[in-house]
Amino acid sequence: MTEESETKPARVVVADDQTIVREGIVMLLGLLPGIEVVGAAGDGDEAVRLVGELAPDVVLMDLRMPRCDGVEATRRIRAEHPGTQVVVLTTFGDDESLFPALRAGARGYLTKDAGGDEIVRAVQDVLSGDAGLSPGVQRRLLEHLSAPEPEPKAPVGQPVGPPDGLTAREIEVLVLIAGGLSNQEIARQLQVSTATVKTHINNMFTKTGLNDRAQAVLYAFRKGLARPPVG
Repeated sequence: MTEESETKPARVVVADDQTIVREGIVMLLGLLPGIEVVGAAGDGDEAVRLVGELAPDVVLMDLRMPRCDGVEATRRIRAEHPGTQVVVLTTFGDDESLFPALRAGARGYLTKDAGGDEIVRAVQDVLSGDAGLSPGVQRRLLEHLSAPEPEPKAPVGQPVGPPDGLTAREIEVLVLIAGGLSNQEIARQLQVSTATVKTHINNMFTKTGLNDRAQAVLYAFRKGLARPPVG
């Protein structure tokens, strides 16, 4: 995060269709350092409207809501208001909930048994450009993606190249992202500037059609470029 974002609290909108749950989350967030709740929504449509009016830094998004669910609301927010990040906060940690939310553009995913420290960390992570995934969700993601998808065979006489035309350096950066390293840590390890790392990441996103680091982790494991940690 920038120095300015470290001194100012993150402006957060809460979206949950259950009134008692929504009010409880708002109350909890009001006690946490570095977070300012600026609005609360009862469904996805209202969440999108509030983002347009309030321009929050982060939306804590429930998934199962009437009229417009959390996945569709996330997709609309990321398309219409790219300056706002989305962290899913839901009861459901199953694959059918997790992967559509990540594909829609959510950069964080927590289940509602998360503690206050975990919520603060996820908000800080997504504002820093990292993925804000709970340990349980991270394990589920890695287990699901541990078997790489088969690559199409190249025509006879033609070698199989890197996926999506990625360069060796872009793959190296991708593997380090999958290992959980920040841009600054990648720069130190590769002995390059942070700006150079960002350039490699932007080029990689353009070539692969990825939107954020959470999707990059998904891609790395699907392509067999990285393996989940043991244990």
